[in-house]
Amino acid sequence: MISYTTAETKSDLDGILKLQEENLAENLDPSEIKSQGFVTVHHSFETLKKLNDMERHIIAKENEKVIGYTLAMAKQAGTLIPVLYPMFDSFNKIFYEGKKVNDYHFLVMGQVCVAKDFRAKGIFRGCYLAYREHYQKKYDFTITEIASTNTRSLHAHKNLGFEPVHTYKDPDNSEWAVVIWDWRNRNQ
Repeated sequence: MISYTTAETKSDLDGILKLQEENLAENLDPSEIKSQGFVTVHHSFETLKKLNDMERHIIAKENEKVIGYTLAMAKQAGTLIPVLYPMFDSFNKIFYEGKKVNDYHFLVMGQVCVAKDFRAKGIFRGCYLAYREHYQKKYDFTITEIASTNTRSLHAHKNLGFEPVHTYKDPDNSEWAVVIWDWRNRNQ
């Protein structure tokens, strides 16, 4: 049976890191990247724990093994991961419904991943629904960026209710789509 909960133990964080390592773009071949998607950022245990101490990550587990996760990042986490500086900086320049993103109370989706053997079984959706359930009373929305080349992830996020609000190119000339899942409309 699959359960959804917050990351509470060292074992939970280690499980996230193991799954992350298996799905980093640098560890996958191009055909797998195209068909299955990928994650971009590699976290150290210390950084992952700091993020979790600010706001708990949501994990999916089967028999105590982490099979999926959604990483929560509070606004103040923007200084912890250098590769994410451009995204956090963009929140002062991106407007959503007439206001700068930074003027809202939001949570950043740090990363989402599902183990290969559990894909297309509702785990992605389950992780996100547990994430929303846990945080929707505290935040207006969650926001994240997705590499434009990660078409599987873009499609999955759109199906869940995320809407694109901005695109930009990073210093390496990679294009990113910034997407928001607005939680203020509780009928979603």
